[in-house]
Amino acid sequence: MSQLKYRVNIVWSDADQGYLVKLPEFATEIQRYFTDGDTYEEALKNAQEVLELLVESYQAEGRSLPQPQTLQAA
Repeated sequence: MSQLKYRVNIVWSDADQGYLVKLPEFATEIQRYFTDGDTYEEALKNAQEVLELLVESYQAEGRSLPQPQTLQAA
Protein backbone atom coordinates (compact mmCIF):
# COMPACT_ATOMS: atom_id res chain seq x y z
CA MET A 1 0.00 0.00 0.00
CA SER A 2 1.27 3.46 -0.81
CA GLN A 3 2.04 5.84 2.03
CA LEU A 4 -1.34 7.52 2.37
CA LYS A 5 -1.58 9.84 5.34
CA TYR A 6 -4.96 9.07 6.90
CA ARG A 7 -5.78 9.93 10.49
CA VAL A 8 -6.37 7.22 13.08
CA ASN A 9 -8.16 8.25 16.28
CA ILE A 10 -7.97 5.77 19.15
CA VAL A 11 -10.12 6.40 22.22
CA TRP A 12 -10.80 4.44 25.40
CA SER A 13 -14.42 3.34 25.91
CA ASP A 14 -15.56 2.67 29.47
CA ALA A 15 -18.75 1.09 28.09
CA ASP A 16 -16.80 -1.36 25.93
CA GLN A 17 -13.77 -1.68 28.23
CA GLY A 18 -11.49 -1.35 25.25
CA TYR A 19 -10.03 1.03 22.72
CA LEU A 20 -12.20 2.08 19.76
CA VAL A 21 -10.71 3.17 16.44
CA LYS A 22 -12.16 5.90 14.26
CA LEU A 23 -10.86 6.56 10.75
CA PRO A 24 -12.29 10.08 10.23
CA GLU A 25 -11.82 10.29 6.46
CA PHE A 26 -13.81 7.07 6.01
CA ALA A 27 -16.41 7.65 8.75
CA THR A 28 -20.09 8.10 7.94
CA GLU A 29 -23.17 8.85 10.01
CA ILE A 30 -23.84 5.12 10.10
CA GLN A 31 -20.30 3.97 10.88
CA ARG A 32 -18.00 6.03 13.10
CA TYR A 33 -15.80 3.30 14.57
CA PHE A 34 -14.14 0.67 12.43
CA THR A 35 -12.33 -1.64 14.82
CA ASP A 36 -11.17 -1.95 18.41
CA GLY A 37 -8.60 -3.55 20.66
CA ASP A 38 -8.06 -4.60 24.25
CA THR A 39 -4.82 -2.59 24.30
CA TYR A 40 -3.76 0.59 22.52
CA GLU A 41 -1.20 -1.38 20.54
CA GLU A 42 -3.78 -3.95 19.43
CA ALA A 43 -6.18 -1.18 18.39
CA LEU A 44 -3.42 0.48 16.32
CA LYS A 45 -2.50 -2.81 14.64
CA ASN A 46 -6.17 -3.47 13.85
CA ALA A 47 -6.54 0.08 12.51
CA GLN A 48 -3.64 -0.44 10.09
CA GLU A 49 -5.22 -3.66 8.81
CA VAL A 50 -8.65 -2.08 8.37
CA LEU A 51 -7.19 0.96 6.62
CA GLU A 52 -5.36 -1.29 4.16
CA LEU A 53 -8.58 -3.24 3.49
CA LEU A 54 -10.58 -0.03 2.99
CA VAL A 55 -8.06 1.32 0.48
CA GLU A 56 -7.98 -2.00 -1.39
CA SER A 57 -11.78 -2.12 -1.43
CA TYR A 58 -12.12 1.45 -2.75
CA GLN A 59 -9.56 0.75 -5.47
CA ALA A 60 -11.16 -2.58 -6.47
CA GLU A 61 -14.55 -0.86 -6.76
CA GLY A 62 -13.11 2.04 -8.75
CA ARG A 63 -14.11 4.52 -6.06
CA SER A 64 -12.12 7.65 -5.33
CA LEU A 65 -10.28 7.55 -2.04
CA PRO A 66 -11.15 10.26 0.46
CA GLN A 67 -8.69 13.12 0.57
CA PRO A 68 -6.44 12.79 3.65
CA GLN A 69 -6.93 15.67 6.08
CA THR A 70 -3.57 17.03 7.11
CA LEU A 71 -2.53 19.41 9.85
CA GLN A 72 -0.62 22.48 8.81
CA ALA A 73 1.62 23.67 11.64
CA ALA A 74 1.99 27.41 11.96
